[in-house]
Amino acid sequence: MTGESVHASFEASAGDPKHAARATRSAGRKMRSLLLDAASPLFRERGLSGTAIADIAATADAFPSQITYYFRTKEALFVECACRELLYLARATEQAALNARTPRDYTHALAQTVTASDSVAFFAEALTLTRRRQDLAPLVERTIERLHGEGARAYASQMVRHGWRSLRAPDESSRRFWAVAIGIMLEGYAMGRSPEALCAEMLRVLGEQAKSTGDTTRLRLVEDAASNSNEEG
Repeated sequence: MTGESVHASFEASAGDPKHAARATRSAGRKMRSLLLDAASPLFRERGLSGTAIADIAATADAFPSQITYYFRTKEALFVECACRELLYLARATEQAALNARTPRDYTHALAQTVTASDSVAFFAEALTLTRRRQDLAPLVERTIERLHGEGARAYASQMVRHGWRSLRAPDESSRRFWAVAIGIMLEGYAMGRSPEALCAEMLRVLGEQAKSTGDTTRLRLVEDAASNSNEEG
């Protein structure tokens, strides 16, 4: 950018409060994202107590004061990192299962992707932290609701797309999947189990989630099955 264009941009910002406010918000979002990117791997490797604010600032090429400005405390930054990583994992999990040809393959792809990452264990640490820091609980609550909501929509979409019949309502299936994932991975990490062992245990506990109807012209979800059952009765 030339000196003239920078000067012109500055004048436009100075003469337009809304433009200046948008630029400030954009810069703020960028800095927050940069700090989260820097903090996540440090927290995952060293834990909360082993990671100093100064280390995060140095990694992000920022000032420690910027961390306290955007996140207030190291604990709040930790929880936000864990929540963001869990939602990233959920997105990656849905993508990994898109090309599954059978319900069994679909469930296996979900479980394999989740257990190959430490994001669930990271999030579990944030859950434990919020038990003592209730001011951080709303962020965790919003993350869980978003996790379940997006998971239910993705699951229902797959049922319709492939013509599979779900054995449970999409919302129930999503909540059950993530509850099982968190429980098994907490136990597995404590016992030092491998990702393969965690995946096998998840598949065992989850069991069959859906069935292939073999008829793609009849797209039946669990609600349709219940309706048909009532009519027959």
